[in-house]
This record gives sequence, structure tokens and C-alpha cells, in this order.
Amino acid sequence: MSIQVFGLPVSRGVAIGRAVLVASSRVDVAHYYVEPGMIEAEVRRLRRARDLVVDELTALKGDVPEDAHDELVALLDVHLMLLQDETLSEATRQWIVERHYNAEWALSSQLEVIARQFDEMEDEYLRERKGDLEQVVERVITALGRLGGGDGELGSDMPPHGQRDFAGEDPLILVANDIAPADMLKFRRSVFTGFVTDVGGRNSHTAIVARSMDIPAVVGAREASRIVTQDDWIIIDGDAGVVIVNPSPIVLEEYRFRQRQVELERARLDRLRHTPAVTLDGHPIELLANIELPSDAQAVLDAGAVGVGLFRSEFLFMNRVGHLPGEEEQYEAYSKVVKALAGLPVTIRTVDIGADKQLDRAPQQMERNDHNLNPALGLRAIRWSLSEPEMFGEQLRAILRASVHGKVRLLVPMVAQLREVRLLLEAIDRAKAQLRARAQPYLDVAIGAMIEVPAAALVLPSLLKYFDFVSIGTNDLIQYTLAIDRADEAVSHLYDPWHPAVLRLIAQTITTANAHGKDVCVCGEMAGDPAFTELLLGMGLRSFSMHPTQVSSIKKRILRVDASIWSKHVDLVCEAEDPQAIYARLQTAVPERRG
Repeated sequence: MSIQVFGLPVSRGVAIGRAVLVASSRVDVAHYYVEPGMIEAEVRRLRRARDLVVDELTALKGDVPEDAHDELVALLDVHLMLLQDETLSEATRQWIVERHYNAEWALSSQLEVIARQFDEMEDEYLRERKGDLEQVVERVITALGRLGGGDGELGSDMPPHGQRDFAGEDPLILVANDIAPADMLKFRRSVFTGFVTDVGGRNSHTAIVARSMDIPAVVGAREASRIVTQDDWIIIDGDAGVVIVNPSPIVLEEYRFRQRQVELERARLDRLRHTPAVTLDGHPIELLANIELPSDAQAVLDAGAVGVGLFRSEFLFMNRVGHLPGEEEQYEAYSKVVKALAGLPVTIRTVDIGADKQLDRAPQQMERNDHNLNPALGLRAIRWSLSEPEMFGEQLRAILRASVHGKVRLLVPMVAQLREVRLLLEAIDRAKAQLRARAQPYLDVAIGAMIEVPAAALVLPSLLKYFDFVSIGTNDLIQYTLAIDRADEAVSHLYDPWHPAVLRLIAQTITTANAHGKDVCVCGEMAGDPAFTELLLGMGLRSFSMHPTQVSSIKKRILRVDASIWSKHVDLVCEAEDPQAIYARLQTAVPERRG
């Protein structure tokens, strides 16, 4: 029977495919695909983890005190029985063999299947055994973490991560309660054609990544991960915020037709790839791309972008338990992008860790952050880098060394205070001195500040004495201006890029930077949103940076805009009580928008 689930539409389009559930767990579960040649090794890894837990539980039985002997032994016997039940072990093996899931993911997926069966049992005693099953699975997942990869040699690396890309497979849609930024980094490299999450808002990390990937997504769908079962056919309507589970043939065909229409529009946009971005009144516009990893460099060139406006270096640091990238590894990563861009500019942002992007570090390293009640206002971005001088020095030296291969610019996130700026410049000078002492070449690079905090926008003339350019990070600027945690579902509906205060801060920043002869770029979500293109051009913005998939649609918009006309309407929009309504009326009236 077809079921409709409603949520928030955060990335437009239609996705049709089979559901892949990522089950919630009280322990962190790695999710990745195993290369075909490593399947049997992964099965052996699962089997050895199970055997380890069997040994542990058997040993525990021998240590049970006499005063609680019968009850505890009976409980341990239940756990041992569950461990060796074919419903769990053989079915988990099938997830690995048929779907190429890693052992942890396979185990948590099978837990989800069996747990639902327990929920439907009428006998209360049997229903309560679900808790025993969860404990057993978590023990095995913990054992898998201790074993590492390969054939289960302690301390060895995890098995190679594959990409689920086998001919003849049905398209896959990821369904989860929530998706952490670190998991999104892995999933974006696989073949999921859409995302559905129970929680999240329009500007949660999942929503932003889905838009950047240009694939349909619905978040805040509440019970989606409980209603949908593994392998269900589902449709994501990213325009309406609807998830259709097990659609009828008629509904399926209707949405397939809509899919084809979207693909035709993308093909039309692709023809603009090498067309220069110039407004109707002759202003050349710089369209840059945001990237997360060195492998994204080719997508920048394929999209027709004229450089990288934001290389989010923190993604090099994620999914690296206890082992952060050192200077040489970072140098190789940055150099790879700079060489691939062949003279086009590459703006590398120093690590922006904190808030919703946390590092996987050893427990003792995380101790000082354990009591951070609001990470968005805590030790993050430049604050965190300055508190880790050794790590920061490695990153600065790596960026400076990469500059000899092309045009590199260094961007610093969350600048707010002049004393931080002075410490930053001292750290850069120190890094240069260290390179000179090692006789390693580097070039002086342009240094920029991200304007993400209202304080930075308000004291921008003072900051511009120390910086060569600025980039406006609209995502955080909106968050901090409105005191809204964009990852908090309870208040995410208040996150409003059209708020007059937000628009005035952006306009003021662009005007001030232009007046001081300093380059200014917008690299947040607003840059890749066609709804804001005319307004930003009217404010005097001439440089946009967005995900490569968004470049063509923004270029199409730019080619139809007379920026001089829109510059006359900026004050009217920014001073209005309802800027979005005024802007919408202007769009129907301004001549170049017709046709």
C-alpha cells in the first residue's frame, strides 16, 4: 500500500529508487561500501568479531557471582543464543555479499529489520528481548572497531572503501534519522540519488550538502526511517517535500516523466558552461566553485567555473580517528587542486572545525570540548586554530608551499576581533620563517577574512587594513545575526536570509569592501540560490562562489540581468519590513526579467 510522508523540501527535483536505511545506534557506525575483492575478508572480519563476543560472554559466565548466578547466566545465555542465530548472522552476511555494505553497516541494517519484527510481537516477554538484541549488536560493532580491517589483524587499517556503482543495480535513496557531516562526506561519493531524514531544517548540514550535490532531499520527515523498510521503492518530491513509499504504477510513471523534464533542463543549462558570465549592462561576473576534497577539482573545470572560491579544508581532517593530516599530506592535497586549476585562483580556507563539524579525535583530546554546551558559540574556526598552534602551523606551511604551483589565496573563517587578526598574522609570519629556515619555497599569498559574524561586518573598515579580500559566509552570518542555530529543528523555521538585518549587513559589507578597493565574494548558500542573484548584483557583488552544480543556473540568471537597474532598488528592498515581498514585485516589473 502506498504511503505519503511529509517533510521540508530542501533540495528540488525528483528521485526514484530503493530505500537504503541507515539505522540509529548508540554507538557510532561507519557506513561505506566494500570493494568487490574485499567481500570475503569483510565476512571473515564479521565472523571473527562475533567469535570475540562469544568468547567474552562465555568468560563472563564463569565470573558470575553466586548470589546472582541463575538470573545473570540465563541472560548471558540469551545473548549467546542471539549471537549465533542464523536470522542475525546469515542475514548480516547477505548485506555484505549482496549490497557490499561494510560489516558495521550490515549489522545495524539487519538489527533494524529484526527490531521491527520484535515490535510487532504480541507477547510482551518476546518484545522486551529487542533490548537484548540491541546490546548484542552493539557488542559486535564495538568488537569490529577493535579488530580494524582486512582479516581482522589488530591495529590494521579499515578495508578499502568502494563506491556502490555496479551495472544493473536499481537507484538507491538514503533514509536515516539524521546524517552527520562526516557521513555526508562519505555518502556524497556514492550513488545515492536522494536523501530523506527524520530531523533537520532547511539549512541543516544534510540540506546544504544535498543542494550542493543537486539531488532531491526531504528533511524533517519525522517517522520516515520507521515507516520505510529496506528496499522499499520510494519517490522523493523535492519540490513539495513529500516522500511516497511504495507508489502505484500510475504515480511512478508520472514522476518518471517529471524526472525526464528536469534532465532536459539540466542539459539546456549545460550548454552555457563556457559562456562568459556578463550582465546585460556589461559587468563581467566571476563565478567560482566551492569544494571539499582534492578530487572535486575536475568538477570545477567541468562546470565552467573560473576558479575555486572556497576550498573547505576541514573535510581533509574528518573521519580520521586519532590521526589528523600532517603538513606533507595537506601540501599534496592543496597542490593537487592548484595544479589541476592550471593558473585559475584557488582560495583555501583554514580549518573550520566546531559547531556541527567535529573531529574524530582521541578521548583525551576531546576532553576540553565535552562541556561545550553551545559549540556554535564556542571554540571553533580561527579560535580553534589559534588554540592549536602546532596543527595551525602545519596547515599554514602546507598552504604556503602549495602557492608555488599556481594562484593561491588564504581565507580565514569567523574573524571577529583584531587581537585574533594580529595573532593570525604572527602565525603566518612564523610559518614563513620556518619555511625559509628549511629552504622550502613559497610565495606571498593574498589573505582574506570570512565575514560571518555581525561584529566583523560592523568593524570592516578596521579589518580591511589587514586583509586583501573578504568573503561573506551567509550561512553563519544569518545564524549569528538572528541568534538561530540552523541545525536546531525547533528554531530552524526562524532562519531567514530575507531578514532586513541580514540583507543590510551583506549590502554594507559589499559596499565597504568595494569602496576600499578590496575584492569581495559571497560563498555561502545565497550565492548559489537564483532567488538572490539580482539583489546581490544590485548590491555591487561581482564574485559568487557556489557548488559546481549550481554554476550554470546562476550564470543563466546573470545573463538576463541589468545590474545598474537593480542597484536603484537595493535600498527599497533592504529597508522594507517584508523584503521578500517587495523583491518579488520588482522581479515582475523590471524589464530584463521578461522572456
